[in-house]
Amino acid sequence: MNTIRKQSIISSIIVYIGFALGFLNTYLFTRQGGLTAAQYGLTNTFVAIASIIFSIAGLGMPAYIGKFFPYYKAHLDVKKNDQLAWALLVSCTGFAIVAILGVLLKPILIDRVFANSPELPQYYYWMLVFSLGYTIYMVLEMYSWQHQKAILTNFLKEISVRLFVTILLIAASFGWIKQFDAFIGIYSFSYITTAIILIVYLLRKNKFYLTFTISRVTRRLFKKMLPFVSFIWGSGMVLNIASVFDGIIIAAVLPNGMASAGIYYLAQTISSLMQAPQRAIISASVGPIAQAWKEKDYGRLNRIYQRSSINQLLFSIAMFCLIWLNFDDGIHTFQLQEKYTAAKWIFFYIGLAKIVDMGTGLNAQIIATSNFWRFEFLTGIFLLLFTLPMNYEITRHLGNIGPAISNLITFTIYNAIRYTFLLRKFKMQPFNAKTAVIILIAAMLFGLCYLLFNNKQGFIWIVLRSSVFTGLFIASVLVLKISPDIIPVWQTLKKKIKA
Repeated sequence: MNTIRKQSIISSIIVYIGFALGFLNTYLFTRQGGLTAAQYGLTNTFVAIASIIFSIAGLGMPAYIGKFFPYYKAHLDVKKNDQLAWALLVSCTGFAIVAILGVLLKPILIDRVFANSPELPQYYYWMLVFSLGYTIYMVLEMYSWQHQKAILTNFLKEISVRLFVTILLIAASFGWIKQFDAFIGIYSFSYITTAIILIVYLLRKNKFYLTFTISRVTRRLFKKMLPFVSFIWGSGMVLNIASVFDGIIIAAVLPNGMASAGIYYLAQTISSLMQAPQRAIISASVGPIAQAWKEKDYGRLNRIYQRSSINQLLFSIAMFCLIWLNFDDGIHTFQLQEKYTAAKWIFFYIGLAKIVDMGTGLNAQIIATSNFWRFEFLTGIFLLLFTLPMNYEITRHLGNIGPAISNLITFTIYNAIRYTFLLRKFKMQPFNAKTAVIILIAAMLFGLCYLLFNNKQGFIWIVLRSSVFTGLFIASVLVLKISPDIIPVWQTLKKKIKA
């Protein structure tokens, strides 16, 4: 757990720095006098569609790396390890097939479906360039995690990509990039650039070798790999589609769709603050979880499960309260375009969904790396079949708040199913009495800060309101010893301060 804790903490810091850059980018996009809501919505739709394309084109290669890397590492020299070569070849071949089909079917899939969002058909081919870089990077990221390079990949994904966009936005603000066409053209190369940086790093560390000679590990495990990868690919695909379908359905269904999607994406971007620990913990835990399954170390699995739940719940519920306390004040103080005030209640439902997802721990990763990964596929199918029609219908009737409500319902059911499976099958469950204590503390402190600072506006009040809530929340967590991972971190910080 020490390795996971250390990498999670450092990765969380990196992710939050990345979020700071992301919020700077969001401000530059949404401020008065910035780009339009439709243009902001378009760049986020690029990411959503790239995620879908990768989930299809990747053909389960990240899962293949995550599950079987320990076997390759144990039995092969790094130069004879053919896993990365096959993962990249299969993913790139999958992307080529998807891209060709996308070009052939563009008049049906894009031009008609997104009639309310003409910006997407206009920049469709740039979207494919963006998606290619995203696909390659995601495969390399999983491979790097297995080499304990989670900190580096988090830096590249959370900081490097966002810094690339920051430079573009500053250039556009100063008039150095005069046309949005040029902005999108350069923006589409953001992940290709990042993937190249990661490849160069792995080459210098002698971790990047491509050999297409079929190894004895591949031969011996192929019959196990094929069904595993097929099922995980299917479940990952449906989960990815379900998780990004909301913004896409808004762009397709609502009048002035891309602008409506832009408002939704602002709420989604703000809610991503709650996910920093989740991303960091996942990236640091996938390797140890796979190793624990290999060694049948169920005690370690249960500890990871419980600690991931309590730590993620602490962060997510605290960030939700901070954001909700400051939402209106933030829109006013930072002079965002008035239309973005509509994002407040969208954030409310998205935020609750993230608390549910994070509070139930690393259930997806534990199931996906076990011998019961077929269950992950089946629950993913359920999620997709339940989410897509619900998103569509609720969006038609309620507008761009619809997908947020729909996702809260479906992700609650989805995580309840996975929670029940792990409880019955392995007697693992992530909750204890401290789970209820966290929720109670957050609710009480939220009420206190709301009463003290309601109707106060301005940057100073944002800082004061946030400081009071954060200070009291952290003090409560330390005094009550809510998380076994927080105390060692606090003790280390005190030693460094005294030194």
